[in-house]
Amino acid sequence: MPVYLWEGKNRKNEPRKGEMEAPSEEAVRSNLSRMRIAPTKVKKKPKDILENVAFLQPKVQENDVIVFARQFSTMIDAGLPIIQCLEILLNQQENPTFKKVIKEIKGDVEGGQTFAAALKKHPKLFDDLFVNMVAAGEAGGILDIILRRLSNYMEKMMKLKRQVKGAMTYPVVTLVIALVVVAVILVFVIPTFTEMFSNFNAALPLPTQLVINMSDFVRGNILYIIGGIIIAGIAYKQFGKTVKGRKVLDRTFLKLPVFGMLIRKVAVSKFTRTMGTMLNSGVAILDALDIVAKTAGNVVIEESIYEVRAGISEGRTMADPLIESGIFPSMVCSMIAVGESTGALDTMLEKIADFYDDEVDQAVENLTALIEPFMLVFLGTVIGGLVVSMYLPIFKLASVVG
Repeated sequence: MPVYLWEGKNRKNEPRKGEMEAPSEEAVRSNLSRMRIAPTKVKKKPKDILENVAFLQPKVQENDVIVFARQFSTMIDAGLPIIQCLEILLNQQENPTFKKVIKEIKGDVEGGQTFAAALKKHPKLFDDLFVNMVAAGEAGGILDIILRRLSNYMEKMMKLKRQVKGAMTYPVVTLVIALVVVAVILVFVIPTFTEMFSNFNAALPLPTQLVINMSDFVRGNILYIIGGIIIAGIAYKQFGKTVKGRKVLDRTFLKLPVFGMLIRKVAVSKFTRTMGTMLNSGVAILDALDIVAKTAGNVVIEESIYEVRAGISEGRTMADPLIESGIFPSMVCSMIAVGESTGALDTMLEKIADFYDDEVDQAVENLTALIEPFMLVFLGTVIGGLVVSMYLPIFKLASVVG
């Protein structure tokens, strides 16, 4: 249906303007008249020639979806019908990509589909967790409460991602800078010293000779080295896309000395937070486990959750398969067992999630405190070693002359 831009005046002769979706210009004028606005100008909105070029359109950020859920919850709580909520959110949305999605959702709901079914058509923005919780909210008549829980859950998950990303980014950036500095020294600085040392007519100290040999190797094979790094990166990415490769990499990540413990704590926090939120919202436990497994982000943890799901379907408790997996700490398994026996599993899961959120905070702080001195020592040793190696012949010459 086309969109029209209109201008007009209200009953107080005040200027008004906006846009309206309608089948024709006459329909727009008729609608404006019912709104007691005298139209002075109505024209079809020109199409953006770039609107169908996906990579040129702004992306929908996770925070946009959080704001959408929170505002929707507030309006539902105030008693507004879903269609009117979508209309308000559509008009105030500034991101054209998200605006288009909301428009499609509104059209589907007006066509008779449930809100959850309309959301399901946009899996990149609304995952299985979001859709299933909305479906449970619609069925139970508590959509406002569910959307509020969803927005709180997504905010906490976004904070968790930001913490982990920050912890991982620092050492990677520092290492890349160190490699660039070393490469610059080997390619541009060392050759200057090499030319100067060629006039000494004497054997160079072993460290100096090793550095010169390294510089000659890097300068002579720079294209092969760059090509090798690119090929290794592509091979790693392709290997990670295979089922076997992803399983090997994910298992390796869990066994890393410092980062492995952080990954486990993040996994526990995410698992318990997601399960607690879904169970508290009325989602069946088997459906919740299926969704949690798909969003685990680690194949080893995903398989463990599916084993838990299979155990529950056979009549077992959740705690026993978790203990057998060896992935989750015994304290977590014991607390889940208590939650199951008392009938307060959702509450217990949320308490575990709160505890492990604090654990992740502490782990990130400890990791940063551990990495900073290590990286400083690494940089000082490598770059300082190169510099000292190149000055050794000069010190030796000075002592001879002295």
